[in-house]
Amino acid sequence: MDEDLERMTREQLIEEAKRLRQGIREHRDCSRHDLCWHHPALWGLLPDKNDPVPEVPEWPEFIKGCIKYRQSMDEQISNAPRTNKPYEE
Repeated sequence: MDEDLERMTREQLIEEAKRLRQGIREHRDCSRHDLCWHHPALWGLLPDKNDPVPEVPEWPEFIKGCIKYRQSMDEQISNAPRTNKPYEE
């Protein structure tokens, strides 16, 4: 799956690492509601160009997952700033 790395020069590997790091940083630096979105741009950084369609939970199960995700933030980053700013499309 990663045979392309074997054929890259040192300089190409460095450029690839920088490109991947930038994509990871963009995802990491998401905030507020952007944390919840489908992120195909991040997965698009991979050389294998399949585009799997995710299995999407029905609404009640999806909302349970959202609640669990938000609770995990309270546990993992309890000192993060909070906001009541409304969602904007």
